[in-house]
Amino acid sequence: MLEFVLVGIPVIFILISLFEAARGMWTYNTLSYAVREATRYASVHGADCASPQTCQVNIGQIVTVIENSGVGLDPGSVTATFTPATGSATSGTLSTLSSNTTTFPPSGANVAGQNVKISLVYPFRTILAIFWAGDGQPVRDSQVFHLGASSTEPIQY
Repeated sequence: MLEFVLVGIPVIFILISLFEAARGMWTYNTLSYAVREATRYASVHGADCASPQTCQVNIGQIVTVIENSGVGLDPGSVTATFTPATGSATSGTLSTLSSNTTTFPPSGANVAGQNVKISLVYPFRTILAIFWAGDGQPVRDSQVFHLGASSTEPIQY
């Protein structure tokens, strides 16, 4: 039993840490892929895009691309910011933006060559906080790391 206490407990902690690090990397890569796909989708649907594509997409359609590409991400937790080349940015969680019918990019910023930028932030909660004794928070509360990813692409058509 003494050998297990001296060796087993640190090994279990290392295994849990490895799984949490892998989960964090998977979450970040999924977030990055989703934002890259959404920005690419928005950039090829410019003002002069050719049929059979539907021009003038809205924020709700882009959010659908993010949700389809970001498998495993909670839409209620992911905060998205849509920034056109000119004008003001639109921000909110994916759940609230899914019904948004605002055209993106807007008509003043929907010209070939202008940049569109989409940013995502996801609160990654780790179970490793239970091992951080003395931080004054209850054991059931885990530490939150805000993982962010953004992508900028010029409008193609």
